[in-house]
Amino acid sequence: MRPLSVSGGLDLRQVPIGDPDAQALIEKVQDEYVLRYGGRDESPIDHAEFVAPHGAFFVGHLEGRPVVSGAWRRRTDVELGGTTNTAEIKRMYVAPAARGLGLARRMLAHLEDTAQQAGVAAMVLETGSKQPEAIALYESSGYSAIPGFGFYRCEPLSRCLGKVLDVSACPADTPHHE
Repeated sequence: MRPLSVSGGLDLRQVPIGDPDAQALIEKVQDEYVLRYGGRDESPIDHAEFVAPHGAFFVGHLEGRPVVSGAWRRRTDVELGGTTNTAEIKRMYVAPAARGLGLARRMLAHLEDTAQQAGVAAMVLETGSKQPEAIALYESSGYSAIPGFGFYRCEPLSRCLGKVLDVSACPADTPHHE
């Protein structure tokens, strides 16, 4: 199989979390968790959380192949930057054949942009210490450590990060706290 290239462009599509391409990428990320942590991610997921206005799920295709996924869902129980108008990043994954092409960074920017357009003021996420490349991506994109939250908040390998979005770019009628 020839290497993938971004020369033809990344085709990012919003899809239901139950979409076959989304499910295939979710299974691959679960396989990755099994390799790194010895088990699947057991944090509760409700498909309705990824339907507007509660969230969104995206799959990116290169040369017609699904190679990257990412999603966000609203959270009101996590405070960051003086607001609980937050969204949590979920199911970020890049297929091995497409790694090193900058797709994770592009997906992350897309998630931030779409969440911000939906009125979200801050992004949060939970990852693990056995995913140093993910931590490096998030930190280089402006995320910093925040107090633990969510399903794995008490786990020693859990790492929670967050980033306040540019709320000045939000529509004027979007509620947010300064």
